[in-house]
Amino acid sequence: MFSTVGRRRILVFDDETSIADTLSLILSTRGYELRVAYAAEQAIEILAEWSPDLAIMDVMLPQMNGIDLAIVLKANYPACHIILFSGQPDTSRLLDEAMKKGHRFDILAKPIHPGFILDTVSDMFAAAGQEPLADA
Repeated sequence: MFSTVGRRRILVFDDETSIADTLSLILSTRGYELRVAYAAEQAIEILAEWSPDLAIMDVMLPQMNGIDLAIVLKANYPACHIILFSGQPDTSRLLDEAMKKGHRFDILAKPIHPGFILDTVSDMFAAAGQEPLADA
C-alpha cells in the first residue's frame, strides 16, 4: 500500500477507452491519483476543477489533437508534465507545427509496455525534484 500524502495527480486522456482505462489501472497500482478522459470536452471539464501534475495523452484524437491540448494545458498549468503517445506514424507534422510555435514535445509509440510507462512517470517526477511516492 502507498501513502496518500503528496500523491501525484495524473490525467490520462485517450479516446480508446480500453487504453485509457488500462493506463489508469497500471498507474493506480503505484498510488497515483488519476482522472481519465475519453473526449476533449471531458478533459477540459476535468482540468477546470482539477490540476494534474502530469497529463498522459494520445496525439490523434477526434475534435482536438493531443498536441494542441498539451499547448493549452502548459499555458494554464505550466508545472504540469506532458507525456504524449500515438499509434500513428504521421505525427511528425503536428510536432513540427508545435515547434514553430515554440513548444517541444516527445511522442512515445504505442503500444507502451506497463513497466516502461511506470519508469517514465517515476523518472519524470524524480527529474523535476518531486518526491516519489513511498510505501506506507
